[in-house]
Amino acid sequence: MPQQADSPQPEPPAHGLGASLPAADTRAKSEGTFPYASDLWAEGLLWAALLRSPHPHARIVSVDTSAALEMPGVHAVITHEDVPGDGSYGRRIADRPVFASEIVRHHGEAIAAVAADHPDTARLAAAAIAVEYEILEPVTDPEKAFAAEPLHPDGNLVRHIPLRYGDPDATGEVIVEGLYRIGRQDPAPIGAEAGLAVPRPDGGVELYVASTDPHTDRDLAASCFGLEPERVKVVVTGVPGATGDREDPGFQLPLGLLALRTGCPVKLTATREESFLGHAHRHPTLLRYRHHADAEGHLVKVEAQLLLDAGAYADASSESLAAAVAFACGPYVVPHAHIEGWAVRTNNPPSGHVRGEGAMQVCAAYEAQMDKLAVKLGLDQTEIRLRNVLATGDILPTGQTVTCPAPVAELLQAVRDFPLPPLPKDSPEDDWLLPGGPEGAGEPGAVRRGVGYALGMVHMLGAEGTDEVSTATVRVQDGVATVICAAVETGSGFSTLARQIVQETLGVEDVRVAAVDTDQPPAGPAAHGRHTWVSGGAVERAAKMVRTQLLQPLAHQFGMSTELLQITDGKITSYDGVLSTTVTEAMDGKELWATAQCRPHPTEPLDESGQGDAFVGLAFCAVRAVVDVDIELGSVRVVEMAVAQDVGRVLNPSQLATRIEAGVTQGIGAALTENLRTARGLIRHPDLTGYALPTSLDAPDIRIVKLVEERDVVAPFGAKPASAAPVVTSPAAVASAVRAATGRPINRLPIRPQAAVAAPKS
Repeated sequence: MPQQADSPQPEPPAHGLGASLPAADTRAKSEGTFPYASDLWAEGLLWAALLRSPHPHARIVSVDTSAALEMPGVHAVITHEDVPGDGSYGRRIADRPVFASEIVRHHGEAIAAVAADHPDTARLAAAAIAVEYEILEPVTDPEKAFAAEPLHPDGNLVRHIPLRYGDPDATGEVIVEGLYRIGRQDPAPIGAEAGLAVPRPDGGVELYVASTDPHTDRDLAASCFGLEPERVKVVVTGVPGATGDREDPGFQLPLGLLALRTGCPVKLTATREESFLGHAHRHPTLLRYRHHADAEGHLVKVEAQLLLDAGAYADASSESLAAAVAFACGPYVVPHAHIEGWAVRTNNPPSGHVRGEGAMQVCAAYEAQMDKLAVKLGLDQTEIRLRNVLATGDILPTGQTVTCPAPVAELLQAVRDFPLPPLPKDSPEDDWLLPGGPEGAGEPGAVRRGVGYALGMVHMLGAEGTDEVSTATVRVQDGVATVICAAVETGSGFSTLARQIVQETLGVEDVRVAAVDTDQPPAGPAAHGRHTWVSGGAVERAAKMVRTQLLQPLAHQFGMSTELLQITDGKITSYDGVLSTTVTEAMDGKELWATAQCRPHPTEPLDESGQGDAFVGLAFCAVRAVVDVDIELGSVRVVEMAVAQDVGRVLNPSQLATRIEAGVTQGIGAALTENLRTARGLIRHPDLTGYALPTSLDAPDIRIVKLVEERDVVAPFGAKPASAAPVVTSPAAVASAVRAATGRPINRLPIRPQAAVAAPKS
């Protein structure tokens, strides 16, 4: 079971910032009454089904929908011909068609959609659509994409970033090299995609979906529907967890088109197979590294080539590549760097935003390089890292100065000094502790324990000139405060944080967060901890404006400024004790409200040499992994993960611990089991039988040994994002531990059993 290390802590407050306030939807979710998109219903409902390509690359010769249209109960069949305009969309680059028209570019690409009066009828009708394909040779090796025929009108190269920093001719006395491969991790949401589209009397449409970026989804939909944005409304339903772009527009857009065509509400609930085929995955990545160091182990130069497989379409590949290139040297001081990064299109499944994109892949590689340097120099794993760690005031290879707190050395020392777990007893009753569980391991004598370390870093908010802004309204009446903000609760805890902010600022205990839709001002996507920072900042500013409205009459009455009044536990008091009243009495039945925005300082794109102030801020993490490896069978059991993290400020202790534990567990999946395998572009076993997610039985003891609360002065509340950093760092730590146990290089994630097999140590 995940645990937090014992340490004396002050008693947390009962409410407001710093309290372990439970989520408002906890009871509904635990009782099964929380309304997800798959639960929605409407009068006159039709059901949708999609026809998807069975080929990764093919030319569409013809599409015959007549048999489907003739089936009883079928109300509409649509193809690319029914999409207004060019029918392309994309959150970053509009290069992806709603329905393939001439060329199929990946396995599972949508060809047509059907609306029928029963889900089985819709599926049968979709299967009855006759498509004639001319099979084309797929390009599935990203290294071959450079010389291959263009797979897309925009070409095969999505982006190239050459980073040049320092002296290109610099060399070190000690050199280590490595070639690394990172697999295709799937977000694997607990609930597959679902949605409901309802036509409006004005000719528009409402989409009820689990969107994590509703305003962008609305604008994409309006463009594809040939409508003005104000005639499309996106209503966010319950999001069953999100570790990336939760709701791919490829599921939403056919729904809206079918609702507009039929004039009826249309619902789609994806099967697990469709979910795997349709949404974006983590970028499979090939990484070549060469590290130069002096005889004392100080880094001199890092050279790297990074190749990201974007799959068929661009999606978030440009942003992922920027993060990979910028963080290719890790949280270390590197005087000279020469990094080449590419993202290319292939006929593999599309890649996109998954928590820690870009940063996770390079972390696994640069930490493997640090382990190699330690071995070559005869240094301890932690010592080689401590001699090179980044600190506030240092400069990244992008030329950006680290102005935020960067307690990297403190984090590493915390996990290094934390006591190691005891060794398992050599007795039958402890067989379940061995790799593979009861009867799943060989002889106990074949088990080796390994300890590994990793340091990771992620950026906060958007990057490279992204305009980060969020708007929030706080309204108070009759003792109830309502927060109106289009920041989607994806499991990050924003709704809880918004309640805590208002409780602390206004002293109102009953705080409610309104449901999200696109009638509200935009708040941006739920990624990179941005809602804690940007949307939380907007809520705080609005709440403070309401606070001023509340206190000004009292301050005027007593001849003092509002700064001399404070609100604590629902009571308003003055500094001298003359004034003492309750918030309810001061409200006196009035309605107070205010709207505010929060916009962090701007960033800039990386230039032609990979230089620029591209990031608003950074967060850091250190992880120590302890594993047991059966070196005869190659099976691995993670015994313990010790985590120290740079969090800025703890806003909700229990929620923060949960986020870190979840991030570590997701990282363990990437390290050991999660790999959406393909064969010549075809996804193999697109289900939860073939795709092995870590379960509660796979989760080790997770010890949160230190949370460094060094507030970032430019961030509201001083807090930093919590979940991405352990996702990025944990896979590298597990690989380091397996490396220590086996003596094998471990240059691929997830770790294959054959890679962990080694001769017993003497």
